[in-house]
Amino acid sequence: MDCYFGSYELPEGNQLDKSAVVIFSIPDLGIKFKAPFDGVNNDHNDFASLLALLEFIDSNQKYFSNHTYQIFGNNKKIINQVNNHEQPPLIFTPLMQKAKDYRKKYRFSLSWIKPDDNPVYRSLFD
Repeated sequence: MDCYFGSYELPEGNQLDKSAVVIFSIPDLGIKFKAPFDGVNNDHNDFASLLALLEFIDSNQKYFSNHTYQIFGNNKKIINQVNNHEQPPLIFTPLMQKAKDYRKKYRFSLSWIKPDDNPVYRSLFD
């Protein structure tokens, strides 16, 4: 099952008083999620989006049992960190541990996709 994650940086002084909107999408099930988030930087926002997706999968196993997941995102740093190709900053240690715990629990691959091909941005203003 294909799943997508990403974040959209909000302008400073926005009405939400947050730094970004975290987004994930599972097109096969018609699921689109977006929520304001106040990350320390864009990598943190994207990490939050990935973890929100994994938490959603974990909390809704009646829809996801016995599936292998192909997860796509357009932040190469986060993908490389979760795939153990790059060392994350120490500030992300707790987030990385959560991602590793989900990786042990579920079968998923994590791959890069061009931002223009990531459907989460098409659903941002739905």
